[in-house]
Amino acid sequence: MNKNKLWKLVFWLGPFFLTAGLTIGLISEKWGIIPLLLTIIGLVICSLWIVVQSQQSKWWQKRSTQSGTNAFVATLSVLVILGLINFLGIRYHLRLDLTDTQLFTLSPQSRELVSNLPETMKVWLFSKEQNIQDRELLDNYHRQSQQFKFEYIDPQLKPGIAKKFGVKDYGEVYLEFQNKRQLVQIINENERLSEIKLTNRLQQITSSITAKVYFLQGHGEHPLSANKGAISQAIKGLTDKNFTTSALNLAEQPQVPDDATVIVIAGPQKELLTGEVTALQNYLNRGGNLLLMIDPNTNPKIDTILKDWGVRLDNRLAIDTSGQSLQLGPAAILVTEYGQHPITKDFGKNISVYPLTRPLEIDPVSGIESMVLLKTKPYPSSWAESDQKSEKLEFNEGQDLKGPLTLGVALTRKLSNQTTLLPTAIPTNSPTAIPTNSPTAIPTNSPTTAKESRLVVFGNSNFAVDGLFEQQLNGDVFLNSVSWLSQQNQQLLSIRPKEPKNRRIIISTSQANWLTIAAVFVLPLIGLVTGFVIWWKRR
Repeated sequence: MNKNKLWKLVFWLGPFFLTAGLTIGLISEKWGIIPLLLTIIGLVICSLWIVVQSQQSKWWQKRSTQSGTNAFVATLSVLVILGLINFLGIRYHLRLDLTDTQLFTLSPQSRELVSNLPETMKVWLFSKEQNIQDRELLDNYHRQSQQFKFEYIDPQLKPGIAKKFGVKDYGEVYLEFQNKRQLVQIINENERLSEIKLTNRLQQITSSITAKVYFLQGHGEHPLSANKGAISQAIKGLTDKNFTTSALNLAEQPQVPDDATVIVIAGPQKELLTGEVTALQNYLNRGGNLLLMIDPNTNPKIDTILKDWGVRLDNRLAIDTSGQSLQLGPAAILVTEYGQHPITKDFGKNISVYPLTRPLEIDPVSGIESMVLLKTKPYPSSWAESDQKSEKLEFNEGQDLKGPLTLGVALTRKLSNQTTLLPTAIPTNSPTAIPTNSPTAIPTNSPTTAKESRLVVFGNSNFAVDGLFEQQLNGDVFLNSVSWLSQQNQQLLSIRPKEPKNRRIIISTSQANWLTIAAVFVLPLIGLVTGFVIWWKRR
């Protein structure tokens, strides 16, 4: 083998080593010893070949060499430019959202919140498949901060992780931050991951403020721990939403604790003491929030509280005959009519069930805003029965009340501009937290002060007991009520939902037929005639 052939073989090794080194380095994004060594060897061989060729002949002076060199330099320049563009695209993300409503762009609130994450935040999606739309949303969050991470988990393949989060079904999405875990939502084919829900849950779980919910005890209310007639599932639901729950016995202390965000009275069977009623009134007057769930045939003696808000408990029993086809008794109320209130506005025509319910009557009171949450169907499907001992339930004019009946109501009352004792959510790690036995005057214009007092009343408490809590929308009614009462919705980020505009053209069947005829016959015929005319003139 002569020297020329040997040099040609050596020369081809140069581009090979150079290409291999650059490829390994660019793909792996790690310029270690191997890619650097291959690149250097390739450059050295190519340089030696150029030097040898220039010494042996007038290679540089040939027109073909100059043309080839120009083409090589131009090609190399294009490759370098493309490589730099690709490098900059990987290092610095520049994305243009050209949709009309910015469907694929995070809101400013979400971007600011994620970019300021103090520690690693992780989203766990317990699903077999990765939806493209959900993945794109999570990638958008991750681009804002490396502290935001997410992972898809198949509960069957990793049951230990699923058990740690208490996963019950596919599609559950959880947030994990420090030692706190919170359910975001349940995704499925009809409901994808929501930026609104994810950002607001992210804000709640990273906040150092904890809302305290007290459950009144001592009057036959539902027990808080697992037991017959308990509301332990409701307690767990509140815990998952980052609430702190505790029992409260007003007979043992003179007033409601100052850290109480919401007081829940769930199904009292006995009368409250006069001092307890007074303590609850004072709590509401200073900006407190109260949830009353009062069953029929009970009288907890809280009429003075209800009268101030314009609410009356009807002693009759609500009857609903529409649920008999579902093997429900006439005293089990099937509700599908909801008020346009933050608690129930997203319920649509879905079902919630209320066994043994008393109706409510609302009287207008100055300074009180009320909105019905739950309504029964109109008469003759529902009515309020006065004779509850009769085996035959029928409407009696003059004694019974025709439907629709009000079964739940939400009320608000603005506070006057004066210094009052207010229940505020207090940071759990704050050294200046106010002791529960030390009332402190807080001006109503304080940024942490409630601007209104809220009350929610239901004529039934059994809808939230274990077993029924997870049926249909029962749990949502309870949890949404507590969330609204806590007034944390005023602190949540206001993110407008982004929906694609409907740009479809709606036409009738005849119009569609005409369009089909025009596309299949008329337009081709016009083209054919036009072509024939042009040919005839040029003939």
